[in-house]
Amino acid sequence: MSDSASDSSTVNIKQREAIKHDADTLADLHPVLRRVYLNRGITTQAQLDRTLKNLPSFQTLTGIESAVSLIKQAIQQNKRILIVADFDADGATSCAVAIRGLRMLGAQNVDFVVPDRFKFGYGLTPEIVDVALELKPDLIITVDNGISSVDGVAYAVEKGCQVVVTDHHLPPQQLPNAHAIVNPQLIGDEFPSKALAGVGVMFYVLLALRASLNKEGAFEDKAKPNLASLLDIVALGTVADVVPMDETNRKLVHQGLLRIQAEQCVPGIAALLRLAKREPARVVASDLGFAIGPRLNAAGRLDDMSLGIRCLLTDNDQEASDIAEQLDMLNIERRAIEDDMKQGAYKILASLKLKEDKNRQEQWGVCLYDEHWHQGVIGILASRIKEKLNRPVIAFAKADKGTVKGSARSITGLHIRDTLDDIASQHPGLLTKFGGHAMAAGMSFAEKDLDTFKEAFNNAVKKRLNNQTPENVFLVDGEIPGNDINLNLAETLRQAGPWGQLFPEPLFVGTFNVTKARIVGQKHVKLELATISHNRKIDAIYFNVDNPDSVIGLAKVTLVYQLDVNNYLGRSSVQLMVRYLEESE
Repeated sequence: MSDSASDSSTVNIKQREAIKHDADTLADLHPVLRRVYLNRGITTQAQLDRTLKNLPSFQTLTGIESAVSLIKQAIQQNKRILIVADFDADGATSCAVAIRGLRMLGAQNVDFVVPDRFKFGYGLTPEIVDVALELKPDLIITVDNGISSVDGVAYAVEKGCQVVVTDHHLPPQQLPNAHAIVNPQLIGDEFPSKALAGVGVMFYVLLALRASLNKEGAFEDKAKPNLASLLDIVALGTVADVVPMDETNRKLVHQGLLRIQAEQCVPGIAALLRLAKREPARVVASDLGFAIGPRLNAAGRLDDMSLGIRCLLTDNDQEASDIAEQLDMLNIERRAIEDDMKQGAYKILASLKLKEDKNRQEQWGVCLYDEHWHQGVIGILASRIKEKLNRPVIAFAKADKGTVKGSARSITGLHIRDTLDDIASQHPGLLTKFGGHAMAAGMSFAEKDLDTFKEAFNNAVKKRLNNQTPENVFLVDGEIPGNDINLNLAETLRQAGPWGQLFPEPLFVGTFNVTKARIVGQKHVKLELATISHNRKIDAIYFNVDNPDSVIGLAKVTLVYQLDVNNYLGRSSVQLMVRYLEESE
């Protein structure tokens, strides 16, 4: 039996390989947590440090001095500073951090614009520059975008604006002619963390700016601004953008979570947590990714991300609650649109053969298009279908002037942005524009070229996968002895992160007897299990099962699961979150 993530490929459960280590490495930790850390390359206590004292220095970021000089001059001369943000959660948090941070550091005249994705598309385009010019900016700072905005930056400079680009996306061959660019992905950049989100890059710019102002004596007669107070927003953007959770990001996210848990976060995050029924004291990284991020993202997907930015900027509790409710309603609408689009996608998939046969070419990379699909939701749709098929997927929607826009989501082992670069090299002029990173990317081109692109994408994916059909692999951290499946270990693992991309939440395998099973909410299965060795009863929940009836009646199962804590009516209990299930002999 397979879950929804494994419809089109063989499912394999593989043990993660632990890094070689000394016998006493992390010896004081629970054996299961010790194994989990070793499986992720953690071998010393120093690697578990989540304080801010050993953060990498901003000094190795290319372009940081030029950026600071321009921003400092703008503050000191009371110039108009305009933040141009992206329309996703990373863009919104980057913008909020920029505005809050610059105001803390003395900026009196700072505002923002965020492109309407349906009118202007992504980045600092010439069209959004025209919108920006209505606010008469002296300095434009891009956050979470700009590295590919060659034409827009040139136009802004031509109109007399200074431009500082802060971004984290992979740079194109031709860089924009900005006055300063700060991006750890730049060739030759020596900053040790290439995984910073856009919000992390902007936070680092503020750290450098504060250091420069401090050196000049700007805070001699007043307290130095505490930029750590921005880390709740930094944490939200970092988790929501699904960047790799490397050592630097783990520190930033952990410190942000501490602020949220201590109820020292901005009113907007607090209001979104209330709507998501998350208790601040128990918030972990996954809550930011699955409960808060989607609500914030809904504004940029369906409406105007300025709503999300205002939610993060306000210090008024009532205003924050009002905006959060609007975001929640947008998210409900987004889910309804997504469900409708998903049904349409399933119909398209029914006509595709994902296994090679005599009549059709295998689909290595899947492209889906419906002229009625919503531009703001195609990224989520691509992600859902990718999870179902274990293939890289691009979902397309109709744009304007005979063009389509696509949003791509990839699988482990296939760098999607580089794959698009392959296509651009082999088919000059096919792609109007594209950009992104390893796991997600966007592109646009003429609608008439859709069939040409589909074939090119399929061939490019096949080549990058070396003609090897991708396996659906669950990398697990082994089994947990029956007696250790308890609330104490579940709490320990929950707080041991923050977990995220490339530092995944612990995943375990185990075989259990099934004592009860029932369907809840139409597509979820609630299970009562018993350990084989001691007949200990354990609850489990299996969400979003394609065929829940097939689970009912099984007597013995092998599970891939996460150990979790279920809080209900003030009572905490251990619960298994099932990721994959198959019948066991």
